[in-house]
Amino acid sequence: MWGTGNPKIGILMGSPGDREQLEDAIRLLMEMEVDHEVHVLSAHRNPEKVRDYAAGAEQRGLQVLICAAGLAAHLAGAVAAQTTLPVIGIPIQGGALNGLDALLATVQMPRGTPVATMAIGKHGAINAALFALQILALQDPAIREKLHKRKEEAAR
Repeated sequence: MWGTGNPKIGILMGSPGDREQLEDAIRLLMEMEVDHEVHVLSAHRNPEKVRDYAAGAEQRGLQVLICAAGLAAHLAGAVAAQTTLPVIGIPIQGGALNGLDALLATVQMPRGTPVATMAIGKHGAINAALFALQILALQDPAIREKLHKRKEEAAR
């Protein structure tokens, strides 16, 4: 595990190799000065740890969970099944279908287990971080202001 201060956003990845596709998103959270934590947990290799992490996330102060996984990509769904916190899924690019299998597995959650699904890979990771920040900004004026400034800078 690694992260900053008093985390509000939890980021999970299915394997250490997924980190490269999450680097820009993690960097964005640091630039926005939003505390977060990052863990490598697999829905298939560490199902009990995933369950415990998700079930205890809200009690530990987390407010949004971001889950990145490739191939079968059941991490976001496994997490969403254990919490009422918002879960954002990032399909990781790779494998025989270059992330399409991960996209379909992440977006096709059963009724009652919602997962907000982003695009495949790095672009999806950035959007996941931004979406998590927008969720936090509903209750945090400082984050809201930083997001407004970011939009203004992008427009210039």
